Amino acid sequence: MNLCLLLPPNALALFNYKVLAEIARQSNVANSRVYLRPKFIVWFFFASDVFSFLLQSTGASMTANDDTVTQGRWICIGGLAIQLVFLTSFVILVTLVLRDPRYIVLEGDKDGIGKGSKKHILWTVHATTALIYIRSVYRLIEFIDGYGGKIYSAEWAFYVFDCVMILLAFIVYIVVFLGRYFPRKQASSLSFYELDNHTNNM
Repeated sequence: MNLCLLLPPNALALFNYKVLAEIARQSNVANSRVYLRPKFIVWFFFASDVFSFLLQSTGASMTANDDTVTQGRWICIGGLAIQLVFLTSFVILVTLVLRDPRYIVLEGDKDGIGKGSKKHILWTVHATTALIYIRSVYRLIEFIDGYGGKIYSAEWAFYVFDCVMILLAFIVYIVVFLGRYFPRKQASSLSFYELDNHTNNM
């Protein structure tokens, strides 16, 4: 049961990391800032998600034992707090890329130079990350409140702030299918000269 609750938000977050990294890769920006390099974006945030997931799953399994329920609860709290810290860092990176005109989606199906595509993609990432963030905040408060607390006992809160948030994130990705905003593989062969012209015209 706990595994089913932990996997979907982590899978969604990983997809968002990959989307941001793909924009950074396509833009061919020679960036001295390590945290905006495609490989760093994917692997750093993926590693943080795995670490957070392992903490949460370990803590959740410990709560099944009466002797370790308190320790397990605090391990879960630590995992959720770490997840929130890295989600916040990711949102900051998304905002930096959104505001930087050097980052574009090359020749997306929706427009000629990717201005509209970039906005659609990153606002979708913002929206789904916000939904995951709300879910994580709820789970953190739930564990802090403890088993038998008001929040833990409120079934409606679980459905609204956990299930519905993740469901809405999936719906957003179904409605706003990001594949149509990215260029086809043959379109990504734009030269650096053309890319520079696109950037200067923004």
